Amino acid sequence: MVFSSITFLIYFLPITIFLYYVAPVRLKNTLLLAASLFFYAWGEPIYIFLMIFSIVVNYAAGICFEHIENKIKCAGDDSFRLKRAMFAKKAVIAAAVAVNILLLGFFKYADFLISGINMIFGLAIEPLELSLPVGISFYTFQAVSYLVDVQRGNVKVQKNIIDFAMYISMFAQLIAGPIIRLADIECSLHRRTLSLSMFADGSKRFTVGLAKKALLANGAGALWEAVCEVPYAEMSVLTAWIGIIGFTFQIYFDFSGYSDMAIGLGKMLGFDFPENFRYPYTSRSVTEFWRRWHISLGSWFREYVYIPLGGSRCGALRRSFNILTVWLLTGLWHGASMNFVLWGLYFALLLVLEKAFLLRILEKLPRAAGHLYTMLAVIISWAIFALDTDAIIPYLKTMLGIGAPAIYDLDALYMLSGNALFFAVLAVGSTGMVSALYRKFFSGMGTEYEGKERAALKMIVENVCLAALLIISLAYVEASTYNPFLYFRF
Repeated sequence: MVFSSITFLIYFLPITIFLYYVAPVRLKNTLLLAASLFFYAWGEPIYIFLMIFSIVVNYAAGICFEHIENKIKCAGDDSFRLKRAMFAKKAVIAAAVAVNILLLGFFKYADFLISGINMIFGLAIEPLELSLPVGISFYTFQAVSYLVDVQRGNVKVQKNIIDFAMYISMFAQLIAGPIIRLADIECSLHRRTLSLSMFADGSKRFTVGLAKKALLANGAGALWEAVCEVPYAEMSVLTAWIGIIGFTFQIYFDFSGYSDMAIGLGKMLGFDFPENFRYPYTSRSVTEFWRRWHISLGSWFREYVYIPLGGSRCGALRRSFNILTVWLLTGLWHGASMNFVLWGLYFALLLVLEKAFLLRILEKLPRAAGHLYTMLAVIISWAIFALDTDAIIPYLKTMLGIGAPAIYDLDALYMLSGNALFFAVLAVGSTGMVSALYRKFFSGMGTEYEGKERAALKMIVENVCLAALLIISLAYVEASTYNPFLYFRF
């Protein structure tokens, strides 16, 4: 079940919201937990036991950690007991983290490892062909962050298993994030205020996200799929660029739209989830791009991998190694395939070069030059990301005109002319221009409308636009047979 499905929009969400708001305060987390487990089990019921196992292991680790800490307080001057307890405290967290990583590794990377062993040693081990549990990459990272933050003393050990289980399994951001650390919602987890204004803001955010997914991402994705059907021997340079630009917009509106829906759902339920995207396609460097794209993932790797390795506080060589490690892991996190490894290494190289000298050069160049460099780098990265490993080089060569039958052809021109307006909408929508124009429109109404009149007009315009977006989006979701979600299996 995904957010942009009729099952979720017409049945699951309205029923869940209604029951949530009528339930007593003490039962709200229990209701959310039940709804989340049902949501998770909808497609693959068997994997619900994996999630429950993960919840129990991490909850028990936290309780054991606190128990050992209490023993340390009572140890007094007994140095032997103190050392043993300190070791046990670290061992509990390390063991629980290892269990989380091993579970993720087994289900996500077992076949990738088997294929590597077969290739290196010339063996013929049969792959396991396990289906990937939905959301395992996200809830595993949330569990690991909880354990590490407990050890660091940044969050309290969760003693209520219902509250903790709800944190791990919350359907609002289970499938594609944002990755939520307990510190982000610790107060709201136990006590939160529900208000009409917060629900309204959440509904608006959800509707905008749904529109981005249904109206923009799906259209751009269909264009990319059409280009992928063209044989390389017949693909013009223009066709290749149209296709990869289509994917560039698809993955942005798909993922940012889903994040918007998740953040909106959080507000409807009384939570403030962190932002996950800040118009990354307006960046002037790859470094800036990754501060704006999938912010929660970047923050997680920075907090729990990059900084513990030494971050940027060390020499250039060690810093480059830290960046390489983080981006190798980032690539593998996205998928168990060589193209994701190459994608991660590609960004590692660019980031190392930027830290070494490129950023200083970019700062001296006009803004447009930095933006052009960044977008070219990002578009190439999406070709590596989206294609099978053996298709990457042929497609990139076609983009560069190497071996391509023509610069353009009639099919490419027809595709470009037929989608010119759509590309313009995609380009504008990927910036903050729409929001800026919206704010400017209402700020310029002061001379004609004041006070309550202005507020009323703003509310009417907003609600009419949002209602139209919702109706059109639902119609597209219902009518379309093409409704993928790119991060569904990450």
